[in-house]
Amino acid sequence: MDKETNDEDSKTLVNSLEKDRLNAISHEVIVSKIYQIRGKKIMLSSDLAELYQVETKALNQQVKRNISRFPKRYMFRLSKEEYASLRSQYVTLKRGQHSKYPPFAFTEHGILMLSSVLKSERAEKVNLQIVDTFIELNKFLLDHQDLLIEMEKIRKKVAGQDEKIEIIFSYLKAFIKEKETPRVRIGFKRKGE
Repeated sequence: MDKETNDEDSKTLVNSLEKDRLNAISHEVIVSKIYQIRGKKIMLSSDLAELYQVETKALNQQVKRNISRFPKRYMFRLSKEEYASLRSQYVTLKRGQHSKYPPFAFTEHGILMLSSVLKSERAEKVNLQIVDTFIELNKFLLDHQDLLIEMEKIRKKVAGQDEKIEIIFSYLKAFIKEKETPRVRIGFKRKGE
């Protein structure tokens, strides 16, 4: 009887692990839903609802019922201009797929607060994955801050060089045209030339 119980426990554990693996969301998927708005890394309510597998309307209702948990530094509504800009920049934000009202934008802390508002096992697991992704992004930025600083220096050096590059290209084009035209030979000519 003990062997049968152990076999059943093993099968249950394997099934549970397989289920968790299927429910796991890759960091790439989460990163693709993180945007930079107002100098903050945010996620949209519609994307979070998709990850939590709830309707956006239901997520927004829970947030509104618990609005005191979401100060402006945790959550804000995008302006129409910001939302239009996002829609034009990202292929994933297509007209008609999202509500006619600009969505809520949740900062990392706002996403943490969502786990206390949404009472589901899925929300808790997804929240952990999202927080882990934010931690990895922040670590990456800290680890590569020197690289970002160097890139900014290069960008500043290159800024405003367009006109100079255009002048160089115009000189090069003139030089190429000059070589293409046959030159008339000058100087002493021998008989028969």
